[in-house]
This record gives sequence, C-alpha cells and structure tokens, in this order.
Amino acid sequence: MSPRPVPPERVRAVNAAPARPERAYVLYWMTAARRVRWSHALDHALALAAGLGRPLVIYEPLRLGYPHASDRHHAFMLAGMAENQRRLAGTPVHYLPWVERRPGQGEGLLEALADRACAVVADDFPAAFPAALVQAAGARLDVRLDAVDGSGLYPFRLAGQAPATAYLLRRLLQKALPPWLDRLPAPAPLARCRLPRLAALPAAVARRWPAATAAELAGPARLAAALPIDHSVAPAGQGGSAAAEARLAAFLEDGLAGYAEARAEPDLDGASGLSPWLHYGHLSAQEVAAAVLRREGWTPALLSPRADGRREGWWGVSPSAEAFLDQLVTWRELGLHWAAHRPDNLSLASLPDWARATLARHAGDRREPCYGLEALRAARTHDPLWNAAQRQLLSEGLIHNTLRMLWGKKILEWSPSPEAALAAMLELNDRYALDGRDPNSYTGIMWVLGRHDRPWAPERPVYGTVRYMSSENQARKHAVARYLARFGPAPAQGALPGLEAGAAAAGGDIPPRRRRP
Repeated sequence: MSPRPVPPERVRAVNAAPARPERAYVLYWMTAARRVRWSHALDHALALAAGLGRPLVIYEPLRLGYPHASDRHHAFMLAGMAENQRRLAGTPVHYLPWVERRPGQGEGLLEALADRACAVVADDFPAAFPAALVQAAGARLDVRLDAVDGSGLYPFRLAGQAPATAYLLRRLLQKALPPWLDRLPAPAPLARCRLPRLAALPAAVARRWPAATAAELAGPARLAAALPIDHSVAPAGQGGSAAAEARLAAFLEDGLAGYAEARAEPDLDGASGLSPWLHYGHLSAQEVAAAVLRREGWTPALLSPRADGRREGWWGVSPSAEAFLDQLVTWRELGLHWAAHRPDNLSLASLPDWARATLARHAGDRREPCYGLEALRAARTHDPLWNAAQRQLLSEGLIHNTLRMLWGKKILEWSPSPEAALAAMLELNDRYALDGRDPNSYTGIMWVLGRHDRPWAPERPVYGTVRYMSSENQARKHAVARYLARFGPAPAQGALPGLEAGAAAAGGDIPPRRRRP
C-alpha cells in the first residue's frame, strides 16, 4: 500500500541542502507529533522512504533542557514513548527512543543520525522552543530537512497572519476549511507498510547514544525520578496514545451529547479532558474531529454555505458537537496562528490597543489584597474557590475550564502590575499544567488580559475595561460544592456568598465563551 500523500501546503523546506538518495535511510525526528497514527509528518517520512526504497528511522528524543522540565512533563512523554515502542514493534520501522541522562549528552546525536540519512523530516510546530530547534538544525545539516505541519485541520501558515479575534478566524475557516476536511492524515499508516528494514544503526551511534529500553520506559515515573530535572512537580495523568484514545472514546460515549450544557459546570466535569494528549502530540486534532463527525453521522453536505463567523450551525451537527468543534478547531487553531505569526504573542505588546491602554491607566491602582508568586503557587489566598482551582492544578495538572479563566482574572487583580500578572500566569501554567507551554493555553492566558475580547463596562479598578470576573458570581452561576469539597476546604461562613449553593443566577460578570476542549 502506498503511503498517503501529504498536501504540499503542509511541507516546508527548512534548508536548501539536497536530498542524498545514496545514503542509508530516511530519518523522522519526532518532537511534537509524538504518535504513529494520524500524523502528516509520519506520512511524509513514509512517502519519502517508499519513494527512495530506503528504511525509515524514527528518532524520538527526550532532552533535559526544555523549559520547566519536571517529573510531570517527563513521565507523560516517557509513557508516550513506551506506547510508540509497543506499536512500532513488528513493523519495518526502526525506532530510537532516546532519553538524555545528563545535560549535554544529546549534543551531536541528530547530526550523527542525519549523516547517514537521505532526508530528514521534522514536526513543524509553532511554539517558540521547538520551532527554534528545527530552524537551528536546518542550518547545521548537510541534507534536506522538511518540516511538516500536522497541528490543526487548517495549515497554520496559509492565513499569513494572526486573526485578531475568534470571529475573524471562524469566518476564514468557514470559507477555507471545507477542502481540507478530506485531506487528513492516514489513521493507520503502518498497517500495510512495505519498506526495507534497517538491520542496525551505526555501531558508533548505538554505543554513544543507546536507546531507552522497554524495561526503562515501562516505569516512566521511576525513570523520570532518576534524571536531573525538577522533582518538585509530581507526575499526573497517563501519557501515551492508548490512554488518549480511551479518553476520546469515553467522551464520545458519555460526554459529547451533554457537552454544551455540562462543560461549564465544575461539579459535572463535562469537558473532554483531551488537551494534555493534544499538547504532547499523543493525539491528533484531526482524529478527534473525524471521530466526532463520524459519531454525528456527518457528511460534507451538512456544512452551511454561509461564512459569517457565527459559532452555531455551521457544521450542521448537534449543538453539543458544534460547541465542541468550535473549541477544538476555532479556538485551538487561533493559538497556533498567533504562535506562528506573532513573535511577541506572549507579551503585553501583543494586546489590542484598547487593552494596553486601559491596563496602563490602571497600573497604579491599589491592589487589595496583593499576592506574590509564592503565595499564588501555594494556594494561600483569601479566596477558597481560587485556592481550589490552584490545588487542582498542583495535583492534577489541570484546572476546570470555567475556573481556569477565573484563575487568571484573579491573578491579574491580585498582582502588583499587569506585567507581574502575566509572568505569574505563564510560570504557573507552564510549570504545572499538562497542557502548559502550548499555544492553546497561551490563548487563555492572553484572553485574561483582553486579547480576543472587547472592552466591558463599567470601568473598574485594576481591570479598567478588561472583562471582570469574581468568584462569588461564578459560584452563583455554577455548581461548585463538590469541586470545593474535592480540592479545597469549605469557605468560612459568609466569606464568599454563593459558594455553598452553587446555584445559577442572572447578572454579574459574564463567563468566558472560550474554554478548552
């Protein structure tokens, strides 16, 4: 069976070096799409290998020096490597799961592998750290390096800019996305893979950089604990594609039908919970979208012909499926566009003019109370609902979708300046969240400060006209009693009215429409 062709719009030549067909194998350097199904990068690597009649080597490294390296992030990725090792056993693909044991140990490994490669394929992911690694590698290698964008349903480079709002991106997608809905990666590209098998990597490479063994990868937390990384952030969640697929199946069976109503309720925990696996690349957004549409009995004929940017009714599926797809496609890909096209996307300078102006006008306002980073980290504030959200982040690596936005808004309110608030949100998100260090979670953080939003009246201290949220109103709107019992002690009598009841009420602050899938 021939490998599925990858749309050329998804493939970017990183360097000007030629392919070298006389060499031994094609190399896929797996860094973002850490899976062996539903992967445009893997499809491209397989197609190159088949066209040249060469074996395919998949090199999946786990280095020590990425930002906020900890037991939590490492163990999740190690579990994914163990899953890839199991799935690649018995295929003709040669898999090198490589785990750095001491700082600098991996220097030269990519070059050593590329010295024998006909061509090298990498993941094209717009987050700053991996993108910089790929660009630097392209300058060093003497062989063709292709970067393949498999991040979203619509190639993130095609828009050419970062849309200011979800409405603008949604309107673009409603016009441009339909032809891409049948240009998806192969669900099982290795099922009938016919490639020559590589007997072994060069002996010098195997000696200097031995692969992680199956026994080591079988204990991800144990292996992470033995490495020189941050051990204060404990493992959370189960990494790997098998766990991701199980979670997706459970959501389709038990959560999708009620998603529109349940996703906002902390006590119901009605979100899909898929964002950690999407972040680490163990699950593809294309696979998720295809599974939802298949569950809905969708066909392209159900798409609305309109392109007016409205959230509801475009896909032609149930309201819950429409709501979920808007989060998975519009909001998630909005973050990809901003990461790709705005190098300043994590700075206050990237906010709209009105947000920068109103925050600047209120930068000198008195903060009462005012908390530093360590008090926030330890969930030592006066607000039991906020403390519960922070405790969930510390223990599970997640915050319920509704409360994640409240979590950010209160950090803005309690920090000595907007700059300090942004720094605190980035530090806590990236260190503890399983979907931290990701364009999708950065969208939520910057939304807190006014990006992708509009001015709101009345003008308030600290916030200015940036949208305001309060724990009291969130507790009146949503059921939180079980959430508080799980993640925090009950509030003192009368401390935050409405927290015990968790009843919906009209008025007050307006909850965010944007929530993670």
